[in-house]
Amino acid sequence: RARSVGTNAMQTIMGSSAVRPLVGTVSARRSKVAAARVGAARGDRLAVVRSATLRVARTADDLGAAGSMTASARVLRSRVAAVMPTTGRSRRNVSRMCGIVGIFRHEGQVSSELYEGLLMLQHRGQDSAGMVTFDGTRFQERKDNGLVANIFDKKAIDSLKGSVGIGHVRYPTAGGLSATEAQPFFVNSPLGIYLIHNGNLTNTSELLQGLGGRMMKTNSDSEVLLNVFAEDIATSITSNPGSDMEKVAFDAATKTMKKVKGAYSVITMINQVGLFAFRDQNGIRPLVIGQRKAVDGSDKDEFCVASEDSAFGPLGFNRVRDVNPGEAILITPDGRLESRQCVNGMISPCIFEYIYLARPDSMLNGISVYEFQLELGRRLAKRIKDRQEDEDWEIDVIVPVPDGSRPSAIEIAGCLELPYREGLVKNRYVGRTFIMPDQRTRELSVRRKLNAMRSVFNGKKVLLVDDSIVRGTTMSQIVQMCRAAGATKVYLASAAPPVKHPNVYGVDMPSREEFVAHNRDEEGVCELLGADGLIYQTVEDMLQAGRGMNPQIERFDASCFDGDYVSGDIDEEYLSNLVGAGRGKGRQGASAPPR
Repeated sequence: RARSVGTNAMQTIMGSSAVRPLVGTVSARRSKVAAARVGAARGDRLAVVRSATLRVARTADDLGAAGSMTASARVLRSRVAAVMPTTGRSRRNVSRMCGIVGIFRHEGQVSSELYEGLLMLQHRGQDSAGMVTFDGTRFQERKDNGLVANIFDKKAIDSLKGSVGIGHVRYPTAGGLSATEAQPFFVNSPLGIYLIHNGNLTNTSELLQGLGGRMMKTNSDSEVLLNVFAEDIATSITSNPGSDMEKVAFDAATKTMKKVKGAYSVITMINQVGLFAFRDQNGIRPLVIGQRKAVDGSDKDEFCVASEDSAFGPLGFNRVRDVNPGEAILITPDGRLESRQCVNGMISPCIFEYIYLARPDSMLNGISVYEFQLELGRRLAKRIKDRQEDEDWEIDVIVPVPDGSRPSAIEIAGCLELPYREGLVKNRYVGRTFIMPDQRTRELSVRRKLNAMRSVFNGKKVLLVDDSIVRGTTMSQIVQMCRAAGATKVYLASAAPPVKHPNVYGVDMPSREEFVAHNRDEEGVCELLGADGLIYQTVEDMLQAGRGMNPQIERFDASCFDGDYVSGDIDEEYLSNLVGAGRGKGRQGASAPPR
């Protein structure tokens, strides 16, 4: 930073003291830099602490010195920010659909269980994965691009020592396919903090300004969130010296939640504090707590925090509850579960989680994903009956587009008293087209992924049921495949309403122009897809399905269907900037639901 702002700027920042070159022995360098900046005695102390915190701060003196050092750094960064040229609106990448998990054990190595948990969350992201563990002294980290099973072989698992750890999977971000963008992210001061995040912040530019010029290693909003939280912890330490570290963490989370806007479910590991998690005040992205008795046979409790409770089963954890909106929880090093309602919250979960993102065996916010999808099928079946009478739809067989549409398709077939058939065979070794990195790859992948069985389609009038139709890329090709397999009529039914608005809370659907339903009515979409008929779920039926299963949820975030953003800070300028920042049609290294 010093070189980038020039000599005059550095004189403005540092005052009249000369900055001397870093030459000579380590001790000599420490003393010279200390004298030049803040005085020899205090400078020696800071230099020692700076070295120590590359590992972890271990004593009260370390923490006090680290807090003092951080306060000085904030002053320096604010002076740097004052003379640095402004660059306009920050164009940062956002976290897309991700899966997060954290596990606390009393004894034994946690890495193998984190591995199992990430496998159960692999559907939430196939671009990269990362894991970090803590043995009480040091953090051990591994992250890379690829699938969980390819990144974490036996050697890697064995090297990740410790009984506490966190793990993350993601799918591609806009312009951010480098492994450096993979989570977890780390800051070594104060204390030493690792963070994983599912969601998307909507005020990163404002947050960066509040960080006073702090430099980021990546373009991820998750790194911004980590640095905001770290700054708030540092402020809590310096303003309340000698405070209990648990209180410091909860106070910092409260400050962070009051600043940060958007969607964020977060799990952190904080040295000397424990496994610490929190969720945004709207509860847009899921976060669930699990509990079990210790694997060593004792009566002690062990805990897991994850995006979905489907991760609990193989690990023997029982679902306890969801983390509440605006709540933070702490699992201490001795195994206590503490919580605090940091800010007022009202649950407004993303309804797209239940339609597409989450596994059917998950329970989110008191709603079974599977039962929700069945209810969507029942409601859609009523509309299909009306369509059969009004427009003379003749249907011989119901066929789902695997895998997410099966529950709805089964229920539609039952309500209509029509046969249900698996006419599209899926290749299990091809990734989800939702998370393919570019449009051409998605198009080629569809035919590798699905094959239409002639024995099901030949001579039949078919109703294809899909969980959602977003771009239409996949669906238009499936219609062609069904006709090639002998179908005489191909009707389409979407268990979700038409997607017409960008999703800004962690699903990469940024540009209206990409949506097949943009500026088209139902008939126009049907014609574009090459089908003989098309019917969508209504927004009201979808919302009533959710409210009926949990009356405590007064409002869902259904913004991609109705344009109503629960965070209250999204306007046309923000949406235009999403596309202008590189998210949108034709770009490389990002994905949106093609269906």
